[in-house]
Amino acid sequence: MTSEIRFAVPASVPRPSRPKEPSGPVTRWLLAHRVQPEGPAGAEGHAEGHAWWKVMCLTGVDYFSTLSYLPGIAALTAGALSPVATLLIVALTLCGVLPMYRRVAAESPNGQGSVAMLERLLPFWRGKIFVLVLLGFVATSWIITITLSAADASVHVLENPFFPHFLSGHAVALTVVLLLVLGGVFLLGFTEAVVVAIPLVAVFLLLNAVVVVVGIADIVADPGALSDWTDRLTSGGSGLGGVVGPALAAFPLLVLGLSGFETGVSMMPLVEASGRTPEERLAARIRNTRALLTTAALIMSVYLIATSFITTVLIPPQEFQEGGGASGRALAYLAHERVGEGFGTAYDVSSVLILWFAGASAMAGLINIVPRYLPGYGMAPEWGRAVRPVVLVYTGISILLTLAFSADVNAQAGAYATGILAMMVSGAVAVTASAIRRRKASGVVGFGVLTLVLVYALVDNVIEKPDGITISLLFILGIVIISLVSRVTRTTELRADRIEFDETARRFITDSITHDGQLHLVANKRQAGDQAEYDAKEDEQRRMNPVPGRADILFLEIDVVDPSGFSDVLTVRGVRIDGHRVLRADSPAAPNAIAAILLALRDSTGVRPHCHFEWSEGNPLGHLFRYLLLGRGDTPPVVREIIREVEPDPARRPRIHVGG
Repeated sequence: MTSEIRFAVPASVPRPSRPKEPSGPVTRWLLAHRVQPEGPAGAEGHAEGHAWWKVMCLTGVDYFSTLSYLPGIAALTAGALSPVATLLIVALTLCGVLPMYRRVAAESPNGQGSVAMLERLLPFWRGKIFVLVLLGFVATSWIITITLSAADASVHVLENPFFPHFLSGHAVALTVVLLLVLGGVFLLGFTEAVVVAIPLVAVFLLLNAVVVVVGIADIVADPGALSDWTDRLTSGGSGLGGVVGPALAAFPLLVLGLSGFETGVSMMPLVEASGRTPEERLAARIRNTRALLTTAALIMSVYLIATSFITTVLIPPQEFQEGGGASGRALAYLAHERVGEGFGTAYDVSSVLILWFAGASAMAGLINIVPRYLPGYGMAPEWGRAVRPVVLVYTGISILLTLAFSADVNAQAGAYATGILAMMVSGAVAVTASAIRRRKASGVVGFGVLTLVLVYALVDNVIEKPDGITISLLFILGIVIISLVSRVTRTTELRADRIEFDETARRFITDSITHDGQLHLVANKRQAGDQAEYDAKEDEQRRMNPVPGRADILFLEIDVVDPSGFSDVLTVRGVRIDGHRVLRADSPAAPNAIAAILLALRDSTGVRPHCHFEWSEGNPLGHLFRYLLLGRGDTPPVVREIIREVEPDPARRPRIHVGG
């Protein structure tokens, strides 16, 4: 305690800039809940934790809702071999995709998903640009999921004879209303979204279970239906090619049903975790998320096998064609035909609701993953961490896309598939690289094969629907442009979460103030780092800058470690070099770090520091680009501008002296 009191500066100083508190009640409400940039505690940034099975329901509104259309897609594409194609998807799910995302959950437990794993493979700007591209695909898949699911729900409403006829011809307006209601749910909060998801999923799965049980009972009671199916199996030709060909043709389309896994890991911060220490809570969150992923995969696998079997056996093939009664709604067709019109109507209502709310899991994924990257890169405004403003932004984008596509489900299918498959390929590459790093031979082989399978599905989709990659590229271009503009406009921020001083640095500062009641710092770009360099630098500064003859001097050096970074904790270390005292820190940008340290010293010591520089040689435009890309440039004017923006009172600003 005694040694703590004698230092003029504390060990940790808060960020010197003083952000204004929201003045109005609406602004305070909008900015109330924020997504934390990193760390196990990030889950509590905007919502309380929920039991893993509850979060599974929120991810499941996307995952399980695919039962509304996947059996029909399988039957239309693979014909009588639909159950075989579905078995391939189930095998891929349980033996490939599930282990892949269980590994992602372990290595990226704070909601960043496979994007964070790939980011670590590429340093500096390459990693940031790569993440922006991946986020473009993420935005494509999840925003299109929101718009496509709402449009699909509208189609189910308009095609059902029991819904009001006055809605006919108003698909776009109905879809926009559904999107506005979805956004409104998220403006209320994550808890409300989870509460809505639980009954939707429970009722939908229960109704599907009834259809499955009735369908299997009808097949058992009518052997002729089974024999008709086997006849169709043999009529298409024999041999391995006759079986594998149609199954592979259906495979890329059926892979789309696996989109819920990425949203599952992106919502890890919502999963409740107990424990006494942060490490214990993090381990519990990983276990609970793995339970979520495994349970969802097992439930979906059972339903996929059962529903593809009963729909293929019981529904005439012509009904799956466009305009047929089972087109896009195979299980709803069976619900009406086999269980009764009243039950079928209840099934339609449940399908409409879960398809509408399928966008909720995508919205939750976007809210959790994008703010963990862009604001931290300086590539989005700081309010981009707040939940409610980004909900408004995503809802607005979704409405614009709905108007652009006229709420046409088929027009959005290519972009939907491209985004989802690109995300899954990135996940497979990430876990393969992880297996290589951990020297797990079985993982390298298994995940490598999975990567090839998913790449095949992605390439096939791009060839079949090239408009999907075009839309994805537009999303990527938009994110890159917005990110770079934001990064440029935020360059003069302090970019330090807080400033920490080690004991040696605190002693240097205290001794310097004790010497003459002032703080004189000389900025130095270290070369040899020996006594001769510091002797020459001190002599030069005393000659060309107004450094009082008896003034005590501290050298200040900033090592730019990763100029593509934006903000972090700024740690100042004290180093003694042959009688010279040096304050050193690592930072993404030298001018911002110097400004932050000077302001922190002023605030913590009450002394207005003086910082002495030498003019930089070279073209000013070149200095600007070096500063933006490399974190260095013509440092003195940038330091002064940062201080001027932070401190409006000239009498309180640290003094900047430049000579040479």
